[in-house]
Amino acid sequence: MQVRIEAMYKTKRGLEAAFSSEELDARMALVVAEDFEKTGRVKELIFLDRDETAWTYKQLKKYLEEIKTEPHDIIVYFDGGFDHGTGRAGLGCAIYYEQNEKAYRIRKNVLTEGLISNNEAEYAALHLGLIELELLGVHHLPINFVGDSKVVINQLNEEWPCYEAELTKWMDRIEQKAEQLGITPTYENVSRKMNREADHLATQALQGIEITSHAAQ
Repeated sequence: MQVRIEAMYKTKRGLEAAFSSEELDARMALVVAEDFEKTGRVKELIFLDRDETAWTYKQLKKYLEEIKTEPHDIIVYFDGGFDHGTGRAGLGCAIYYEQNEKAYRIRKNVLTEGLISNNEAEYAALHLGLIELELLGVHHLPINFVGDSKVVINQLNEEWPCYEAELTKWMDRIEQKAEQLGITPTYENVSRKMNREADHLATQALQGIEITSHAAQ
């Protein structure tokens, strides 16, 4: 979970100034805020998450304690590949998360038929990631989905319009599944090099190599 620290600082002479930090991991933000408050000159201090929801120090600390035993700090990398010759699609996703102060990784790919384009395969790969999150028991958390398809990411971020009926259907499925799980998704576009694990999983699926793994890092 990423948050910003918003604070009002008061000098010995009574002058006040507002400060806002860059985004920090919530645990790091708590450490910084605690050190900041030791000065005794912080009049107000709150944390703002990506939804602009305000948290007090106690609320954020309690929340982090509560989710410690559940999967959290989740990143889903996804990629889809489409073979025009065979009409088959390879879907791949790699999920990184923490639980009980340990790091884990899920790798999953699927070979499927019935899709008509690479863009549709990309959407299906993201949906595969959501299904894996459901199987993991993830709910009511912010999730970062990372992919190298500008079309998918920009459409989901409502920066580009979507005119294709088959893609609109996938967008609806993704929205419905995210709502069902109670998660708040963010969508991030990266280069193929930064997404090569998911890309490799999708390629392996097209080659008939099935991957299903879940292990500590």
